[in-house]
Amino acid sequence: MFLIASLVVFVVYFANVALGAMSNSAFLGDVGEMLVLFAASILFVVAILRKEADRNKKNGG
Repeated sequence: MFLIASLVVFVVYFANVALGAMSNSAFLGDVGEMLVLFAASILFVVAILRKEADRNKKNGG
């Protein structure tokens, strides 16, 4: 769930950057762009830590 959410938020970030580069019509400002990228990073880290915890639980460790 967190990995999919991270992907969705990153796609929003990428779409903003692509629109800004191609047609100068970005829908987020600098601060909004930073917050979206930060959210994508946090969600990705949470997803990886949860997968690692599940793997350790499965291996008895």
